Amino acid sequence: MTTSRRVADRKVLKFEKNIKKRGVTGETTKKKGGSYPVGPMVLGFIIFVVVGSSLFQIIRMATSGGMA
Repeated sequence: MTTSRRVADRKVLKFEKNIKKRGVTGETTKKKGGSYPVGPMVLGFIIFVVVGSSLFQIIRMATSGGMA
C-alpha cells in the first residue's frame, strides 16, 4: 500500500466511525429531572420582592385615594 492509500483508508475509517455515532447523545446533553437554573433561595427572594412591592403599591394607592 502506498502512503496516500494508507492515509485515505484511515480517513475513511474515521469517517465511518463518526457516521455510526450520529444521533447518539451522551449523558451530558440529557435533561436533568429536578434541576432549576435558579436556586430556591433566589427564586423565593424574587417572589418576595415582586409580591411585596405590588402589595406596597396597592396599599399606597388605597391610602392616597387612588390618585397617583
